[in-house]
Formats: sequence, C-alpha cells, structure tokens
Amino acid sequence: MLVKQDHIQGSRRLSNYWWASSILGGGLGFFLAGLSSYSGNNLLPFTNASELIFIPQGVIMTFYGTTALFLSAFLWLTIIWDIGGGYNKFDIANGIITIFRFGFPGKNRTVRLEYPIQEIKAIKVIINDGITPKREIYLKTKDGREIPLTRVGEPLLLSEIEEQATELARFLGVIIEGI
Repeated sequence: MLVKQDHIQGSRRLSNYWWASSILGGGLGFFLAGLSSYSGNNLLPFTNASELIFIPQGVIMTFYGTTALFLSAFLWLTIIWDIGGGYNKFDIANGIITIFRFGFPGKNRTVRLEYPIQEIKAIKVIINDGITPKREIYLKTKDGREIPLTRVGEPLLLSEIEEQATELARFLGVIIEGI
C-alpha cells in the first residue's frame, strides 16, 4: 500500500444538527411570541402570546428570537458547507503529503497544503486531560512547523489516538513524539 487517505469529518456531526435544530425551534418560538404581542393575533398554537405587553416583553422576545434565527442560520450554513471537512492523503509513491480542508465560501474556500515526505521529521501527539481534553496528532516538519491532522471538536479515545499515530509514523517511516 503506497497511498493512505484519512477522511476528516467537518461540521456535519450529530451534535451540530441537534444544536442547529434546537436553536431554530427556540428562536422561531420567541420570534413568533414577540410578533403575537405586537399584532394582537396569536401566532403560536400552544400558548396565548398575544396577551403579552409589546413593550418591553414583546420587544425582548422578538430580539432574542431574531438573534437565535441568525445563529441557527449560521449553524445550518456551516453544516451545508461542511466547514472543516476534508482529507489527509499520504502518497509514498509520489513522496507527497496532501492536507485538504473546506472553509467558508469565497476566494479561499478550500485549503490545500502539500509537503514532501522528506520534510517530515516526526508525528507529534498531544494528550491533555481535564475539563477540556485535547487529544491531537500533528505532522512535525524539519523546520519546526506543526500541522494538525485530527478533526476539531470531539476528542478521540486514547487508544484510537495512539493507534492512529503509531500506524501513521510506521507508514511514513518517522518517529513519534509525545507518547
């Protein structure tokens, strides 16, 4: 096997779908409650929000609802665009490592980094436990740069991170740092 390619999951995770949906539902409820208090017509089937006084309760509910709808739209767009998704490709036959990620739309929507395998010094593993655990694998170059290879957000199990780092170091013929 001369080519190894790892898929990197971006923002299309179950937790992001959950938060985007929850914020959309809550924001829509607050927004409709604020509009109900302004118009005097009940726009929500499960409560009578038309009896709220528009100033200050209706204004505040409309503001919170609008803010939540914008936040939900942002989350849904990051899911649709799969921000952070991509792959790591290790091609021994051609001697090139390619790191590809999707970003936000625009001139620099895609990030594609290519490194010669001869420039790789080691595979570095960082493991920090505690309130905010950090378990990451980095590609360390001879000039001291550290390029992250693992996904952001959900930390991997300790056994998974060690197995991936060991397999990658063996595949590339370099040492492991940090374990």
